[in-house]
Amino acid sequence: MGTFISRKAAAVTFGVLALTLAGGGIAAAQPTTAVKPAAQAGQPGARPAAPSGQPVPTRAEAAAARAALKKGVGASYIAGSTSFAVVSSAGGLLRANDAVSATRYGPGQYQVVFNRSLTRGAYVATVGTTTDCCIPAAGEISVAPRLGTPNGVYIQTYDLTGVPTDVPFHLAVFTP
Repeated sequence: MGTFISRKAAAVTFGVLALTLAGGGIAAAQPTTAVKPAAQAGQPGARPAAPSGQPVPTRAEAAAARAALKKGVGASYIAGSTSFAVVSSAGGLLRANDAVSATRYGPGQYQVVFNRSLTRGAYVATVGTTTDCCIPAAGEISVAPRLGTPNGVYIQTYDLTGVPTDVPFHLAVFTP
């Protein structure tokens, strides 16, 4: 019985070795000290930035954002609740909770202003539809705090090739 098991084990080992070598050999990772740029590593940062980046808020936009902060939240606001906005591809605010305005700056560039500070909040956005029907077209979306506006969120939308494109989206903001 002992010789049968060792002959079988040797045959299996030889078969695995033959299949490994026939399939291209054994790959081993090589240590490296060079850090590849995101473009070479295939990371999400490889996409080129929007032509002008985030637009600088105008004095009128900054004043409107300050006014929305002063107005504050309604009596129905509950700390830790979720605020949201549904925005059309033209930058129109269609449905919202705590959002007071939406602005389109250029192809795929938007700003949404809320009636409270979002400095400790988290933002989640997705390409969406503006109707109660259907699945939206595929696309990509990025969110960031709005520069110089503590109650604003900056949104950039792209098509699947990475070109800034106007698409409707849904934005959710979570604050503590």
